Amino acid sequence: MSKRFERAQILPEKKLPDASELIAAGKKLAQSVRVKPNPFLETQNVACESEYKRAMMKQGAVMFHSQIGYRQFSKSQRAYAEIYTRLKDANYRIDRYGICLDWNMGYPSHERATRPRGTGMILADPQDFRALTQSAPVAPHFGDFMMGMPAAVENVSAALEAGSTSIGNLGQYFTYRLPQWHDELAQTSATVTALALCSAQSFNSVQGFVVSAQPNDKPVEILIHSNLDDGFAPLFNDLTCVFGIVLLEKYIVETLLGGHAAHCYGHTFENPLTRLAFQRALARVSDTPGSMVYGNTTIYLEGEAENYANLASYLLVDILAQKILPTGHAINPIPVTEAIRIPEIDEIVNAQMFANRLAARAEHFPELLDTTRADAVADKLIASGKQFQENVLQGLSEAEIDIKNPFELMLALRRVGAKKLEREFGPGELRAEQKRAPVVMATTIAALQARADKLVNALDKTLRDELSASGAIVVTASTDVHEYGKIFLESVLERLDMRLIDCGIAADPDVVAARAKQFHADAIAISTYNGIALSYLRELRNELQRQGISPMIFIGGRLNQIPEDTANSMPEDVTDELRALGAAACVRVEDMLAELQKVVEPRVKILQ
Repeated sequence: MSKRFERAQILPEKKLPDASELIAAGKKLAQSVRVKPNPFLETQNVACESEYKRAMMKQGAVMFHSQIGYRQFSKSQRAYAEIYTRLKDANYRIDRYGICLDWNMGYPSHERATRPRGTGMILADPQDFRALTQSAPVAPHFGDFMMGMPAAVENVSAALEAGSTSIGNLGQYFTYRLPQWHDELAQTSATVTALALCSAQSFNSVQGFVVSAQPNDKPVEILIHSNLDDGFAPLFNDLTCVFGIVLLEKYIVETLLGGHAAHCYGHTFENPLTRLAFQRALARVSDTPGSMVYGNTTIYLEGEAENYANLASYLLVDILAQKILPTGHAINPIPVTEAIRIPEIDEIVNAQMFANRLAARAEHFPELLDTTRADAVADKLIASGKQFQENVLQGLSEAEIDIKNPFELMLALRRVGAKKLEREFGPGELRAEQKRAPVVMATTIAALQARADKLVNALDKTLRDELSASGAIVVTASTDVHEYGKIFLESVLERLDMRLIDCGIAADPDVVAARAKQFHADAIAISTYNGIALSYLRELRNELQRQGISPMIFIGGRLNQIPEDTANSMPEDVTDELRALGAAACVRVEDMLAELQKVVEPRVKILQ
């Protein structure tokens, strides 16, 4: 393979933090930071969640996971206890909670008061971590905005001392950028130190760097959770590249740092065949129990009745997968209202009851299932995933990146990014347009492309022709770390021959405004997910005014925000307020296109 990159292109810094020193710091911290008891560990009489998972796997039991975390800490604490109690009283089970933190938690604690926040929960201090996990005998899983964030060390320390033994989300490190945060070296340093802290709880001596705990202590296996859908997965066209990332993360966590990698998938896995195949492929490359398999909410509609069908469609696959070949992944029934707002406690309970009952009803379903086709896909995932891993490591090594140094390797992967990794190192055949033919198509990307084709083809011909002839320049961005809406929007605009200026995810308003001025943009299209639509638009408006420009602003997604100076923990619709500020608040992409036609129509008439 020819040399693809130069070191200076990826790591131009003359001096980087010393990985050995970072790992030593994590190891030293492990002498004082210890996993402490909580009701889950005590009730189950286990040292860690993975011990519990292995016992359940031997029984062939399906485990259940739920996401909780409201802006009000008291409500989150109540949910922790109430969901468990109501399910137990109904003879149902909940095994683990994913604690939903606000992205503000990713910032160092001393900076949070002056940093942006969303609709999630903020834990003020380590006592809040512990108070939450003491609320019921359910395994606490601290995922998002822990590992991979600038505050990784302090957050992970608090989670361990609260009795959490499943901590993530490593996948976020590679793709997420907190708004207004630009120090990648500090973020990577914190992540490596936090990984070493977790690995030191497990007593592993490994290649290159020694990670060990104190003699005579009881080993504790900490699951380093990585949600692939929050990492590179949604950005790859080839699912075998996603599996290659599994292998690369295992190499970093297990080979270089001596920890235990536990992978999560599912949010972008729409095809039942590849969903099952991915689970079976994971079983063949990992002895570590998985964390959970996420619900496929990309297929959720606004109607609750239809969403129960969507809920059942992915749950049944996940239930059967665990019954046939247990991998320790807890299934995750996402409430059917999740597509439109944050679910309430009652809705979480209903989804869990539905999943528990479906698992019971599916007792004999495995007898009907032939896994031959899924196993054939799993073969491709493993073989081509290994090829991708080898290509990446070889290519980075040739660029003089020290692939045995976890700091350099992680930062290099983050900076190269998904699209270049797939183009340069993917196992699929390289086409003339410098895109690789997928070995196994990543179904969500394919579904988004198909939706874009359908939408554009259904447009009124006059509208379609005028938009395509306009040559409009559109700046695109998302307000936060969620990207699917932005990907879909860009797919539609590309089919209409628009020139797109991509500002990425979690794009700061000043950057968006500067790019709009630099490229003389006709419009700005913003995708937002939850809780900051109004505050983001206000800031963007101010930045555009500073730049002296006034392009049309389109904003779509979840157009809500938690009212300021209120005890309300749920976001409220702010569509009217957005429109009052002069933005086109769009429920559908089609709404945006109709408004965009008015912007470009004068230009089209001149061209004609």
